[in-house]
This record gives sequence, structure tokens and C-alpha cells, in this order.
Amino acid sequence: MGRKFFVGGNWKCNGTSEEVKKIVSTLNAAEVPSQDVVEVVVSPPFVFLPLVKSTLRSDFHVAAQNCWVKKGGAYTGEVSAEMLVNLDIPWVILGHSERRALLGESNEFVGDKVAYALAQGLKVIACIGETLEQREAGSTVDVVAAQTKAIAAKISDWTNVVLAYEPVWAIGTGRSPLLLRLRKKWLETNVSPQVAASTRIIYGGSVNGGNCKELAGQPDVDGFLVGGASLKPEFIDIIKSAEVKKSA
Repeated sequence: MGRKFFVGGNWKCNGTSEEVKKIVSTLNAAEVPSQDVVEVVVSPPFVFLPLVKSTLRSDFHVAAQNCWVKKGGAYTGEVSAEMLVNLDIPWVILGHSERRALLGESNEFVGDKVAYALAQGLKVIACIGETLEQREAGSTVDVVAAQTKAIAAKISDWTNVVLAYEPVWAIGTGRSPLLLRLRKKWLETNVSPQVAASTRIIYGGSVNGGNCKELAGQPDVDGFLVGGASLKPEFIDIIKSAEVKKSA
């Protein structure tokens, strides 16, 4: 069975109540491929999760942008996986490059987060990817392999994991690699051929309405994690690019 195309929209730290309602209204009115063709998940800031969850069309799902590494308690400012489950939020993004860079989340910390979230019943969009400096130094494979190994060391079941490969240097720049080398060997080597064959690897670097069809046609691309463009009407075009994979 083929891997279903996956489109995630990471709204990051953006939006007001009125802006969120407008985005949801646009999504609800959109004509997009069926759930058989594409899985769509949007990730608003924590404070808007209940609003989006209660008003978004039923064939789209909602993700949190982060959660804590263990059960809740004296962790001011954090949100636990249990809280997300309580709100019936099915997905969470973990290990995003912005959190790795700005908040110092290590590979091991991200691996622990992924394992804990999965254990609580959440599905995880686990982010990996190299910086421009790492890319220019030729260490892309080593960096991404280390990030993947840190997750693989903590989990055995990859059924509810989507890997989001986001080359940090391409995020928000409008630049994206001409040839995506999302090599399944990362998973084949670090986990197993079975996991490599079934786990979706999506691309997350400056995906927009202008380049989504070309990127969707890349053989190793199972979908997208979209940043800024997910706040705009062009997100609909990105969802529709799943048709490219369907017809391939």
C-alpha cells in the first residue's frame, strides 16, 4: 500500500481570533482532494487549538506545535501530551528547527519527546534537517542520521510518526533544493527497510503555491510541512498538489 500524501500547515506564532476564524473559513470552503488522496493537518498556536478544533471541517485534523517531554507538573509555560489528548488533539509537531536552534532542544531531548507523546496516544510530526553551515560542510547525511537515530533509539513503532525533513537554510527563504535527497537509506540503515518503506517523509522548506507541484513530483517526497504559506489561500493549492502524486 502506498504512503498517503500528507500536508501539514504550521501557523507558528501567528494570528488573532479573527484571523484564525478567517483562515478556517477559507479552508472549510475549499475544494480539495479526498481523504483517500491526502491527509491534511493544521497546527495553530496553543491558545487557538480549541477554536480551530471546534470549527474546522471534519476531514482536516489539528496538531499542536509542541508538548512537554513528560507528565505535567511544575513546568511553567509548558503543555503536556496528556492535555492535548484531553482536548482530543490528535497530532503534535516535535523537534522543529526553530525550537532546536532558539531553545536548545537536543537530539536526545527530541527523541524523548517523541517517545513520550506516542506513548500517550498522540501522532507525531518529527522534524529533522541541517543548517546551511552543515550543508556547506558536507555533513547533511551525518546530521540528519544523528537526528533520526536519536528518535529511533527511543521508539520501536513508527506507525504514528511522520518525518518532516526541513533543511533549515531553506525555511522562509523562498529557496528549495532542486533535487531533494530524502534518502530512505537514513531509515533503512538506522531502523529497518520495513519502516523505511512505510514511514512518510515530508518536506518542509519554503513550500509555496508556485513550487508545490514540482516538489510533489519528487519520488521521495510524501508531502509537505508548510510554514508561512499555510496562513494564505495558496495553502489550498499546496493541498491540491497531492493530485500530482496520485497521478504519478
